[in-house]
Amino acid sequence: MTYPRIEINLSLIRENARYIVDLCKRSGIEVMGITKGFCALLPVVRTMVDGGVKKLGDSRIKNIKNMKCSGLEIPIYLIRIPMPSEVEEVVRWADGSFNSEPEVIDLLSEKARALGKIHRVILMVDVGDLREGVMPEDVPEVVGRILEMPGVEFEGLGTNVGCYGGVLPSYENTKILVDLARDIEKRYGVRVKTISGGNTATLKLVENGRIAPGVNQLRIGEGILLGTDPTNGRNVPGTSQATMVLKAEIIEVKVKPSKPIGEIGRDAFGNIPVFEDRGPMKRAIVALGKQDCRIEGLIPLDESIEILGASSDHLLLDVTRAKRDIRVGSVVEFRMSYGAMLSLMTSPYVDKVPV
Repeated sequence: MTYPRIEINLSLIRENARYIVDLCKRSGIEVMGITKGFCALLPVVRTMVDGGVKKLGDSRIKNIKNMKCSGLEIPIYLIRIPMPSEVEEVVRWADGSFNSEPEVIDLLSEKARALGKIHRVILMVDVGDLREGVMPEDVPEVVGRILEMPGVEFEGLGTNVGCYGGVLPSYENTKILVDLARDIEKRYGVRVKTISGGNTATLKLVENGRIAPGVNQLRIGEGILLGTDPTNGRNVPGTSQATMVLKAEIIEVKVKPSKPIGEIGRDAFGNIPVFEDRGPMKRAIVALGKQDCRIEGLIPLDESIEILGASSDHLLLDVTRAKRDIRVGSVVEFRMSYGAMLSLMTSPYVDKVPV
């Protein structure tokens, strides 16, 4: 057995997907399963689909290409705004994409015509989080331009909150999308098929019956994969958080001072560290570092173990009060945040093991 490794419980992820799909379905909302958090690892993708997900979304065209080449036949969307340099690949592999720049949509139109395809476009609207999206007052004009472009189909409107500005989803900011959609339908005589009202953070509105009626899609990744909702600071009710476990191996155990000896300068990442003198402690080193993972997102399953810090290749632990005997070769287990999962899944030095 090799380490470090993430063991992925497919059964629990499937149950999370089923629960969230059923929850949303009761409010007339479809779930787009977001696969970027695990680099679209195919066994996990298929587990999401087995759990009832009917559409998929990813931010990397390489992941979308791999999913399409695996034989998946459900619609897959690029959820990050396409780069102009990749529009041909986007049209070739993705059924649709989320967009905010008319110039890029025009390029998608040209490539779609050249390839004999119809590419679906969901226009992103910025309702306050200040990441991507057209400002609400500009949406009708931009939609008018899209409707004149051959080769693309205007499918609907979307928004994102929580990921950059930390803005919480609300009835008011989801209603902005619904009102814009109704205005577009009246103005242009078209049907707005999709109103994509947000991500995992928006599930709380669904649970409380506070999402604006008319929103008919949510893009869910973390809620299915980890059962967590960091924007609202909670676990998603009805889901499991035991879906993934990071296992890493101890390579050194020694009793050492808790405060470095000598003049303190900058560490390998340019920071000046600050240490508290807590006396001698039993310290362990795990073969894992900042090159592999967002260390701040790791949580030891043994609550008596404390993470002290990390360099690029070494994770330092205080195991003075560990509930079991920690020695060289011992395996320590961690839960992880979405950010930690994202970096671990991206690292080629960490094994991913569906179980």
